[in-house]
Amino acid sequence: MATLIEPKVLKGFRDFLPDREAARLSLVRRLEQVFRSYGFAPIDTPVLEYAEVLLGKGGGETDKQVYRFTDHGGRDVAMRYDLTVPFARFMAAHLGELALPFKRWHAAKVWRGENTQRGRYREFVQVDFDTVGTDSASADLEILLLMRESFLSLGLGGVKVHYAHRGVFNAFLSRLGLAGQSVEVLRAIDKERKIGPEKTREILAEIAGGENADRILAYSRVEASAALTRAKLAEAAASDAPGAKRLAQIGLALEDIGVADTFVLDPSITRGLDYYTGIVFETFLDRLPGIGSVCSGGRYDDLASLYTSQHLPGVGASIGLDRLMAAMEELGEAGQATAGPSVLVLMLEEGLLAEYHRIGAAFRGAGIPAEVYPEPRKLAVQFAYAEKRGIPLAVIAGSDERAKGAVNLKDLRSRESFDGLSLEDATARASALLR
Repeated sequence: MATLIEPKVLKGFRDFLPDREAARLSLVRRLEQVFRSYGFAPIDTPVLEYAEVLLGKGGGETDKQVYRFTDHGGRDVAMRYDLTVPFARFMAAHLGELALPFKRWHAAKVWRGENTQRGRYREFVQVDFDTVGTDSASADLEILLLMRESFLSLGLGGVKVHYAHRGVFNAFLSRLGLAGQSVEVLRAIDKERKIGPEKTREILAEIAGGENADRILAYSRVEASAALTRAKLAEAAASDAPGAKRLAQIGLALEDIGVADTFVLDPSITRGLDYYTGIVFETFLDRLPGIGSVCSGGRYDDLASLYTSQHLPGVGASIGLDRLMAAMEELGEAGQATAGPSVLVLMLEEGLLAEYHRIGAAFRGAGIPAEVYPEPRKLAVQFAYAEKRGIPLAVIAGSDERAKGAVNLKDLRSRESFDGLSLEDATARASALLR
């Protein structure tokens, strides 16, 4: 007898059973409606890219996590680790075909060889939305508003979007004489939520000295109000620093629109990726802060310069869908999604094969998902199948019903039966029962 292969998956990778995948797709569909309402268009890019396309812009730590190999043609290739860098390549390749500014959304899997932990996997779905072709306060503000509305569409309350500006932080570091260490400092601050303020201060002291470490930590603290935080940043980095005016514009606009309570001006937000140049943001759940940011992003005005000489400023955000799903499940807000149909047409007689599929088609034509059981097995077996799939309604029809031009409809939840219905009445009754 042949040795069986163990049906195992790699660490950090997962199978999704039908109901869980249906839940994930349901989230994407709800997000798509929001994106479309703002005028964002869908795109897709290849899983595999030339390694030179992907490497060198995410940053040294990210580059180490990339799945990279030589393919059968001897090419140096890599799997995308996010959707932003491939999008920059996409823009350079299709610039002549797109109207600027270009607004896109993209939901797809990405891969990173990082340590797995709560809500973090090596294969996961990201949902990105970006605007390219304009460096404006309006584009930055729209992404922030879209982040807020996206979470509202998912029924999630208690969401806070923390935002800051890399340009302002860089100007502050320049005044401290630390321009050459800015990347190291920003990465240290980016890790503070994970490692705590004491460890962060140790790292900063090694980079910049103890006195500067204290100044940097003081700078990164959130003040009692957004106005006080803005004033602190303007004083620390000079009011004419790149981004100071932009932060003021966005903060005041959020207040004027009446949504400022969703947003926190938080100087500690830096984002670890090297390609961010302006506003940056991360999103946290008030009731589950330990799971980390579920939607992050920022402005990346120089990213496409690797692939084209044309200046293509951009701003965007990315929702970590799998981490968000894990959080929603933990909070009991995942909702119900089923991969099964609403109606199961039972097969009583194989000779009525065409009739059963005609009945199924009639229900589907009425907008009710319907499945025909494939074999004339015992009713108990077919009912058990419906229960396991979570199918709420069943249609029962044999030769007698066919002769009368009727069907029987059964609500498997209440065990109530509706006998002798015309097909039209059966679909209407089913619609009413499913409301």
